[in-house]
Amino acid sequence: MNDKTLLVGDVGGTNARFALARMVDGKPVLDHHESFPAERYPTFLKGVAAFIDGCEIKPTGGVIAVAGPVTDGAIDLTNSPWQVSESELQTLGLKPVKLINDFEALAWGAPIVPEDQLESLGGPVDGDPHCTVAVLGPGTGFGVSALIRDAHGKEMAMPSEGGHACFPPGDPVEDEILRILRRRYDRVSIERLICGPGLLNMHRALAEIDGRETHIEDPAQITETAMKDPNSPCGATLARFCAILGAVAGDIALTTGARGGVYIAGGIVPRILPFIKASPFRQRFERKGRFKEYMQDIPTKVIMHKHAALLGAARVAFAEAEG
Repeated sequence: MNDKTLLVGDVGGTNARFALARMVDGKPVLDHHESFPAERYPTFLKGVAAFIDGCEIKPTGGVIAVAGPVTDGAIDLTNSPWQVSESELQTLGLKPVKLINDFEALAWGAPIVPEDQLESLGGPVDGDPHCTVAVLGPGTGFGVSALIRDAHGKEMAMPSEGGHACFPPGDPVEDEILRILRRRYDRVSIERLICGPGLLNMHRALAEIDGRETHIEDPAQITETAMKDPNSPCGATLARFCAILGAVAGDIALTTGARGGVYIAGGIVPRILPFIKASPFRQRFERKGRFKEYMQDIPTKVIMHKHAALLGAARVAFAEAEG
């Protein structure tokens, strides 16, 4: 029986989320959730120390997921004043402690998210339990990861920077979007279109293609207007966003061999769920030429669980503590 209490965290450029994790019947259970803006504490270490001070039971180790690549046990968050290192965290009595990429944590967490916290975007109910699952999603940026699984039950998470792969246009309109964005970026990655700021890029490009002006400056205004009026220009932008997301998700499924399923994470899709279900997402996901039947057997699901990354971090934390 594992009776350890461990710290888990999910830290982005704007907010930090922490919880205590226990293992109950072989599954991680999260307690004592706390979320706060990064700006509340001048250093990351003070933020973690403040959380631990508020815990009646002190964690003995932990895993913190961070938005970006981890190098030599440290990360300098691009959009935050915080710097994070494992050696600093050890000064708080956390041994062992580990930093991992946030989408790596989501890869570990996705398969254990309860079914009632998942929404289907098409395909079968279950994928092959012995095959890789892919996790991807738009938020402030575009994250990609995969959990590699084999027939013997072994698993390994694969962090990546797949959101920075090239944007793949799928029709003449998307060819034009690419041409317009190349004037600004030269090389256009997936993240230039499929994320919050990318939604704004796409809306402006579509306005130029249609020969109309747009004065929208906030991506949230696009999604709000689109949800109210799908036939508006904002509705056309969001429909294109969902279609390209489907195409990209399909490409990632092919690249990783994700016959275990594709999970959509990030902050945007759960907020536009009715819209994406009615969109061309699944059609574009399956539109892979000779591999259409292969794609039809892959489930696509949206993670609605707010703390899926913390669940994944907990799985890693208990594996590290056991090791």
